[in-house]
Amino acid sequence: MELYKKITEGIGPLYGQNMREASERLDKLAKPIGSLGKLEELAVRISGMTGRLFNSFDKKVIIIMAADNGVVEEGVSSCPPIVTTIQTINFLKGVTGVCVLSKHAGADIRVVDIGIGSDLEHPGLISRKIRKGTSNMAKGPAMSREEAYKAIETGMEIVSQLVGEGYGLFGTGEMGIGNTSTSSAVVMAFLGCNADAAVGKGAGLTEEGFRNKKDVISKAIMVNGPEPNDPIDVLSKVGGFDIAGMAGCFLGAAYHRVPIVIDGFISAAAALAAYRINPGVRDFMIASHCSEEPGYDLIIKELGLEPMLELGMRLGEGSGCPLAFNIIEAAEVIISEMATLEEAKIEDDFLIDIREK
Repeated sequence: MELYKKITEGIGPLYGQNMREASERLDKLAKPIGSLGKLEELAVRISGMTGRLFNSFDKKVIIIMAADNGVVEEGVSSCPPIVTTIQTINFLKGVTGVCVLSKHAGADIRVVDIGIGSDLEHPGLISRKIRKGTSNMAKGPAMSREEAYKAIETGMEIVSQLVGEGYGLFGTGEMGIGNTSTSSAVVMAFLGCNADAAVGKGAGLTEEGFRNKKDVISKAIMVNGPEPNDPIDVLSKVGGFDIAGMAGCFLGAAYHRVPIVIDGFISAAAALAAYRINPGVRDFMIASHCSEEPGYDLIIKELGLEPMLELGMRLGEGSGCPLAFNIIEAAEVIISEMATLEEAKIEDDFLIDIREK
């Protein structure tokens, strides 16, 4: 609890003066004013996060939280739980979707066993298992409040360690069969929406399986009665260790003033939980892509963020983060490497700010 309190109470706002300086520099570059649109907005936001005009992300990383979910015994997923273990090993082998995309983007991967249901040992695996999967939320709380705090603090600790190792740009990923169900439950608990609005087919379900999934999640909300104004209550009753761990990553990144990228639906559910713990964390979040899961749009609207990309993706794993890393770095080379009008020997008396049109 000491770390939780330190991090959640230590998150500050964006640095307004640094954002103004970044905006002024962008307006002086050799281009029509405002012509690089959202790339310019992104560069300004990042300067507000870090307090630096120029930012170079030589070390960037995606943290993947892996955990099993007791609710799978209700038939909410077409995949067997063992896939969590198998795919976690594949992350460590570097052969999954997020791994190949991260390699392409020059980003590293850190894989955390925060609650896998098997005894897994593998080179490179960060073992922080709270226990072997959550309890079945359709029958009672997924975890205790103490376990929820522990999972959040795990994410905080890992981010702090990686910041100490020089990482300056973070992404969030996950692996856990059944975690679209827990994510939907978290969204329903926080936003008060029903299953039709928040529940999707995840990795794929028949129509009968889809109806069962919505019924099970609705039952979990009814059985547990999560309190929307108590984020720890929501996470402990209907969340997952992976979601709570990622929420800790978002909070830790905001505390250390480093940008952190939201992947898809499950990552966004964790971002929503972090936002409900401390709304200031939102300023340090960057949304990568628009997930196909229906609950994603509800979260992004609540957070007031806009995804960079719309690619019809629903993989998860953190796969949207390395794509966003490329765009973030593009924004940074613009502000740091483009010539100014003066340097390019261009008079600026003819320029019109197209953002006002």
